[in-house]
Amino acid sequence: MDTQDSMAGMLAGRVALVTGAGNGIGRATARHLAAMGAVVGVNDLKPEFVAAAVAEIEAAGGKAIGIAQNVATRDGMRAAVLGLAERAGRFDILVNNAAWVRYQAVPDIAPETVDRMLEIGFKSVIWGIQAAAEVMDAERGGSIVNVASTAGLRATPSSIVYSGIKAGVMGITRAAAADLGPRHIRVNAIAPSAVPTEGTAKHRTEEKDQRRIARTPLGRLGTVGDIAKAICFLATDQASFVTGQVLAVDGGITTTNI
Repeated sequence: MDTQDSMAGMLAGRVALVTGAGNGIGRATARHLAAMGAVVGVNDLKPEFVAAAVAEIEAAGGKAIGIAQNVATRDGMRAAVLGLAERAGRFDILVNNAAWVRYQAVPDIAPETVDRMLEIGFKSVIWGIQAAAEVMDAERGGSIVNVASTAGLRATPSSIVYSGIKAGVMGITRAAAADLGPRHIRVNAIAPSAVPTEGTAKHRTEEKDQRRIARTPLGRLGTVGDIAKAICFLATDQASFVTGQVLAVDGGITTTNI
């Protein structure tokens, strides 16, 4: 039986918001959540990306609500979370996936780059947790999954800002789990390794991919589907006693030396 088929209906009746769901990991996660029965709020800054993702989910028989909103600000994130909760009647799952990434060597790091990366990749995680905690049912609780990166565990050159932010997301995850556990809200993170997406294409070459594959015990690059399935697992009741954790979804590359 296909893994996705075995999880069908597991999130029936739940309402989930995925930020940055216009493409890449976010879009794959939105598709998987919808296939599992959730009503999915598809967020992205670009309305055309939102419309395309919603259409894809609906064409596959899922339920989606488009939310073209800038979640880099507290007001924008609150509008996305509270708006979805009002339209769908409840709020159960938040996937903090939105990010904006630039890789710069130390002499080239610019203030505007740092500010934008912090707003979208770090501050939005805090605002998302804050808003989700406000609307999640006090008894039923919920699940928050933050998208970190193996760059927060094992850095590469020209990634000071990115690595710092993703390490910070891991810290936010653990602290939020401690704060929100008494309200039955679980907070976890996933740390993907480099995954081919539209956004990472300009940073990848065949040579770089082959070097990474050679260092990965499982002998391949990850896919957006691999990451989406891990996120969805943490969102389900199968992970009901899992909180404050960072799950590396990386084929073993960060914990081995080959």
